[in-house]
Amino acid sequence: MPEYSVSLQTPQSHSLHVPSLPPLSLYIHIPWCVRKCPYCDFNSHQLKQELDEQAYIAALLTDLETELPHFWGRPVHTIFIGGGTPSLLSAAAFEQLLSGIRARVNLLPAAEITLEANPGTFERNRFAAFAAAGINRLSIGVQSFADDKLATLGRIHNRDEALSAIESGLTLFPKVNIDLMYALPGQTVTQAQKDIDTAIATGVQHISAYQLTLEPNTPFAHTPPPQLPDDDHIADIEETVHTALLQAGFTHYETSAFAQPRQECWHNLNYWQFGDYIGIGAGAHGKISNAQEIIRTTRSRHPKDYLQAMQQQPQRAITRQPVSVQDLPFEFMLNALRLTGGVPSAWFSERTGLPLSAIQHAITQAVERGLLDANPLYLRPTPLGRSFLNDLLALFLKA
Repeated sequence: MPEYSVSLQTPQSHSLHVPSLPPLSLYIHIPWCVRKCPYCDFNSHQLKQELDEQAYIAALLTDLETELPHFWGRPVHTIFIGGGTPSLLSAAAFEQLLSGIRARVNLLPAAEITLEANPGTFERNRFAAFAAAGINRLSIGVQSFADDKLATLGRIHNRDEALSAIESGLTLFPKVNIDLMYALPGQTVTQAQKDIDTAIATGVQHISAYQLTLEPNTPFAHTPPPQLPDDDHIADIEETVHTALLQAGFTHYETSAFAQPRQECWHNLNYWQFGDYIGIGAGAHGKISNAQEIIRTTRSRHPKDYLQAMQQQPQRAITRQPVSVQDLPFEFMLNALRLTGGVPSAWFSERTGLPLSAIQHAITQAVERGLLDANPLYLRPTPLGRSFLNDLLALFLKA
């Protein structure tokens, strides 16, 4: 990886030393779904007419070309294709997309390439063709194995379709993740235990287990479903889910992520370790470091606006905003402290350009409160810090 040594003059006259650029990933957003789920706040849109794959693939590649000057020559370590429901696209579309990416960027031969999929769109032959196109990690949005809970969540698949998709996925892809929700409306501890036991029994190597939350501007936030569990019940369910996963040999390596040995998601690890990522597609976000600054990028959210801009004037769809020096400590810790093992303390300076002394007061407070590990070589939350993560992060908000 190339190394850079620069001094940046900030409004506070701090001198920033950026010794190297972090690993680089690529995120690709596919914004369409068969049906929008009532809890979902992602940039996704119900597909109401036939999808013009060629137009969207062309737009994605134009988007990538427009971004090239901002990361030229840097290797891409991982690709994550999310949505929406990316598995709505054909295998031919993904083959065209990945071929176009390889022709434009230095994609590492062993790069992890993840595709999100809905069990309701799973057909074995299509997914075998996805694997042949170069997808080597599948993330299946199961959410629950109980048909009544799936209906409440607005999912288009049932238990049998989820199990079939997982079984086939494990034979086609080297790495498979399933997303599983808990603290669902009316869910008992016993039902949550049954869900997680079913997930573990499938043999998947990675499980993303997370609590249902009512996100703003979603149907569930406007009209909450009945029988939502209270905080005490949520805590009981969470303990049951986490204990089952740990007893099955999974490592709880991130707030909502559990993996068997050496099966962590490399792409998401790069996010949490404050790595860089290109974001292309409608509504995609990115973070790119260079010798002068760290830039956040966003794309136009609505697919129609995004497509029109990419066909006429690509820069119109892209907003670039430098991350302020004041915000860097919190942005770094917001990601790093999601990891149960934290990150090496040296990475703070390497990936923000700020000296560790910039957050030393907050570190001291966090250690004194038992929220942060006292080992100076790591920025690592304690078990108490993981339980009160928002309180821990608040210490770095104005570091």
